[in-house]
Amino acid sequence: MSSNGSTAETTLVTLRDPGSPAAEAYRTLRTNILFSSLDRPLRTLLVTSTAPNEGKSTTLANLAVTMAQAEQRVLVVDCDLRRPSLHTLFGLPNEQGLTSAILAQNDDLPPAQATVVPGLKVLTSGPLPPRPADLLGSRRMAAMIERMSANADIVLFDTPPVVAVTDAAALAPRVDGVLLVLHAGHTRRDRAREARQLLEKVKANIVGVVLNGAKQERGYTY
Repeated sequence: MSSNGSTAETTLVTLRDPGSPAAEAYRTLRTNILFSSLDRPLRTLLVTSTAPNEGKSTTLANLAVTMAQAEQRVLVVDCDLRRPSLHTLFGLPNEQGLTSAILAQNDDLPPAQATVVPGLKVLTSGPLPPRPADLLGSRRMAAMIERMSANADIVLFDTPPVVAVTDAAALAPRVDGVLLVLHAGHTRRDRAREARQLLEKVKANIVGVVLNGAKQERGYTY
């Protein structure tokens, strides 16, 4: 077993315990997203939150796994150029990634890395830039999104919390949909309201909200 396989399988519940209620909830989320986009197919989806530690990166990673398990070609892109974590979740090196591909200024596809899940690739953040929002809002990033979406069934973008910095708002208008992750008992109502307003202000297409940590019947924890 490769190192990235062992890391992903121990940190992601959809691989570690695919029969669990949490894994089933991620599959339900996948189905809901697909049904929400029947009239307007989602090829690019941004995942953000209102504040740190609300589970957005873990949510994105598990959602990506379930989509790949449904035989879709999935590309995950770490656009959190302040606190990237997808390389850690999947056990991948991060010397090269999104930032190095943008700065290369050529038309080559970004250096995405294969994972233990068939059909799922990850483009890590790469070296952290001094002004992430400028990079994500650049014309080169827009062109890269087009190239990536042409070579995958769906591309998932992980971004910093939308209330904290402008990175997510800069990228949101350039993708087909936005998924907002909240955490029960942690996310403040005013922050959630502010996040929605910020996304609507840039005319983002909010496809739904994920509530992490919500206690449900039958032992559901997700």
